[in-house]
This record gives sequence, C-alpha cells and structure tokens, in this order.
Amino acid sequence: MKKILFIILGSLLVIYLIYFAFVANVTYSEGTRAGELIKFSNKGMLFKTWEGEISQGISGAQIFAFSVLDKEEHVIKKLQEYQGKFVKLTYEERYTTFYFWGDTHYFVTDVSLEESPHFNKN
Repeated sequence: MKKILFIILGSLLVIYLIYFAFVANVTYSEGTRAGELIKFSNKGMLFKTWEGEISQGISGAQIFAFSVLDKEEHVIKKLQEYQGKFVKLTYEERYTTFYFWGDTHYFVTDVSLEESPHFNKN
C-alpha cells in the first residue's frame, strides 16, 4: 500500500515539475509594443508583483497591461524613471502565469525611451 502511495505522489510531483518547467521556459510569442507609460506599481498582499500599463491610443482607448519579473531589476528601474513618457517595451507572452509572477501573460524583458509620434518637431 505504501509503495502505491509513493508512486502516486511521486508521479504527481513529476507532473507538477514538468508543468512548472514548461510555464517557466516556453513562450507563446515575443514582440514589442510602444505607448505612453501611464502606470507602473508593485502590488499584492502576500506576493508583491510589478504591474504596469501603457496607453497605445488616444485618451487611453487602447491599454496594454504587462508584468515584470523581480529578476528584471534594470527594467524595473527604467520603468520607474520613464513614468509618463513614451516607451517601447520588448515582451514575452507566456501560455499562463503563476500568481507569484504577475497578473498578466505579458512579461517585459526590456524597455527603451522613444520619441512620441504625437509631437512633431517640424
């Protein structure tokens, strides 16, 4: 009886580890998006996650919500500095997420300051 219990528990553990490895390493898509950085915050009760939004349209008509993993410290610092400015985000989209990673499936890996298309220098 104990042998069967250990086999079942071991199998469940292996399945969970395979699932975690899949979610952690496999991306659904990669890309870039640009817009005005309108929100960036560290939120949560038990697990604090970095969450943000960029506006891609006029008056916030198109909002792109994203998360940033804690290990991306350089991205977090840049986003805090670029609040209210026009930015280009490089992101990875994952199939799913864990509650301790973030609220969205989009995880930003790089950010750069861009010139806003709404203001012509001519």
